[in-house]
Amino acid sequence: MEKYELLPMQLKLEGTMEEENFFEPSAVSLEDILAVHDSEYWEKLNGLKLNRQEQLRSGFPLSRELVDRELVITGGSIQASLHALENSIAYNIAGGTHHAYADRAEGFCLLNDIAVSSSYLLRNNLAKQILVIDLDVHQGNGTAKIFENDDRVFTFSMHGDKNYPLKKEMSDLDVPLKDGISGSEYLGLLEKALDQIFSHLDPDFIFFQSGVDILDGDKLGRLGVSLEDCKARDRMVLETAKSKNISLMACMGGGYSKDIKVIVEAHSNTYRLGKEIFE
Repeated sequence: MEKYELLPMQLKLEGTMEEENFFEPSAVSLEDILAVHDSEYWEKLNGLKLNRQEQLRSGFPLSRELVDRELVITGGSIQASLHALENSIAYNIAGGTHHAYADRAEGFCLLNDIAVSSSYLLRNNLAKQILVIDLDVHQGNGTAKIFENDDRVFTFSMHGDKNYPLKKEMSDLDVPLKDGISGSEYLGLLEKALDQIFSHLDPDFIFFQSGVDILDGDKLGRLGVSLEDCKARDRMVLETAKSKNISLMACMGGGYSKDIKVIVEAHSNTYRLGKEIFE
């Protein structure tokens, strides 16, 4: 997508980020993939043997280039997580493939980078309790299913009630949103949910799925959240992490506004706020 090229250009142009703030990720290892994904699914995916129905469910015509791209995205999320442990916050511009299940692809997601990264941190004793804050307009169904029986990962998804996926999974906390919800109501629900989570959970790492498809006018979103409200959402999450001294890795997730400038501006706000709050 065009935004993946334009976003770093914008951040460097305005001085929010310098060239040295960016890194080129390497592909995720087989060990890390198989810690989350079924071996049979991985062999079919890597061998380009998904059938027509499986490819339709993924949203992509399968190709070697596509699989290799997914490997780098997932490796990038692990590396960004390690950067976050060192620097309190880090980002993966192309991350957030939260619809992928352990055994199948869905919704333009082939491997679940948040799940693979969470598993990596837990297996290497780099985190004991992970919180996934998924604020993409679409439920993080794959992530919820993967961790449904793992108390070490708390999944929180705030998403369009009638939006994709039609069949929702059960996250540890789901906040369904009505079509056209206003920014003020959205922010009130988010504040209430975060208060509820932190009243009983003490995470030491946060994955933040900061999709901007919640914006009013997004082609796939159907909500009524303004650009400033979206920025206020990010501020609420990032200030919470900072105040509680919790490392955070943000994935950009979705964004499908008709005007690419709106998408880039909304994503840029996440980076600008990170710099403001964490530096």
